[in-house]
Amino acid sequence: MPCYAYIATSLDGFIARPDGNLDWLNAAQARITPPEDCGYAAFMQGIDALVMGRNTYETVRGFTPWPYDKPVYVLSRTVQALPDAPAGVQLFQGTPAELLAHAQRQGQTRLYVDGGLTVQSFIAAGLLDEITLTRIPVLLGNGLPLFGPLGAGHTEVQLRHLDTRSWDFGLVQSRYALENKKA
Repeated sequence: MPCYAYIATSLDGFIARPDGNLDWLNAAQARITPPEDCGYAAFMQGIDALVMGRNTYETVRGFTPWPYDKPVYVLSRTVQALPDAPAGVQLFQGTPAELLAHAQRQGQTRLYVDGGLTVQSFIAAGLLDEITLTRIPVLLGNGLPLFGPLGAGHTEVQLRHLDTRSWDFGLVQSRYALENKKA
């Protein structure tokens, strides 16, 4: 089952400030002139379900209105329930491989993987096929990194560049295929 990440980082590789604040990302999004969406709607058309970690879910849960009309799996090993979760949101306490098997049984064939730790866990498991990375022209200096330790057995992960595009408002987006994916 193909799994894709579509995520933005600061130029120095952070997805949020140390406290999870996304003010810098919101400021960048405010510079985007509608109807431009940097390919997000087209990306989402090919997605059957989303996977995110609990921290990402807690951030997105505050968005009004709820931004997704597709099933959302929230990975967590520490929470037992998601009170007042929007329709289509369910907690999943297994591994990425177990989640893929579950999603396949539900008829879902293409997953969007979101959130730093969740993206890292899918990479470590060899289950992420492709990543679309949009770089925002800001240096945060510190924060929550997109990438971290690769996991046991990985010394590096090779990626193949697929394409890059940029916009006058400063965003640069590159798409990569992960070469170290498990068969």
